[in-house]
Amino acid sequence: MAVTREGLLARSNSGKRSRRMVEILDLVAEQGTLSLTDLSEKLGISAATARRDLSDLAEQRLLVRTHGGATSIDRSAELPVVLRDTRFQSAKKAIAQRMASLIPTERYAVALSGGTTTASVARELARHPGLTIITNSLSIASLVSNYPQMKVVMTGGILRSQSLELVGVLAENTFAAVNIGTAILGADGITAATGVTTHDETEARTNRAMVSKAQRTVVVTDGSKVGRVALAQMAPTEQIDMLITDRSADAQELDLLRAAGVDIVIADAE
Repeated sequence: MAVTREGLLARSNSGKRSRRMVEILDLVAEQGTLSLTDLSEKLGISAATARRDLSDLAEQRLLVRTHGGATSIDRSAELPVVLRDTRFQSAKKAIAQRMASLIPTERYAVALSGGTTTASVARELARHPGLTIITNSLSIASLVSNYPQMKVVMTGGILRSQSLELVGVLAENTFAAVNIGTAILGADGITAATGVTTHDETEARTNRAMVSKAQRTVVVTDGSKVGRVALAQMAPTEQIDMLITDRSADAQELDLLRAAGVDIVIADAE
């Protein structure tokens, strides 16, 4: 019987299993092909557990299941948000804290794209009184709804299950109808040559609408995304005012972004 996406989300709900599944993807991406025996030994899990994890990941087209193991599809394949949340947590927290420190503690409008780093920013912004949060992310809207001092504006749109974002014309029209102080973008890639990019073209178009109404645009992403290029551009380099990242980011690419006029901020994890 096929494993549904809902089944994967439920079964990888524990942080321990989510981290293990990310480890599996990293191992398969690194080695190209990995046997069930090697996987069991490397992660210290039973063959039955390894087989179940590989089957779930194959169902989501994150790897290819083979007889006795698995093989890689693409290192740049987009992880479901439930798995992405386990990666680079200390860096994301430091980035979020730095971003929040740059937002005025007064009546102010902030737009947030979807993503685990922007979700971390939303948690930090909960301490700011008088903020209006405008977002197309179900995860972020749900998170900030717990703080009654914050006003939340949620876009309409078509739900993209991989990222839990609402995209398309309805979302774009919502962003077009408001004025934004700071747009905060997560990213699947950022370079001086291509700007900030994401895996999905419809998501990119929605985020372009957000950026077009913002007085300032800040990209928040861990260093693994700096120097990478994904499918669709959310904003060209000239529209990016600031990048907040961590010390793992490629130094040469950061220099190119500085030369292009982007203010680079390095957030140090505690």
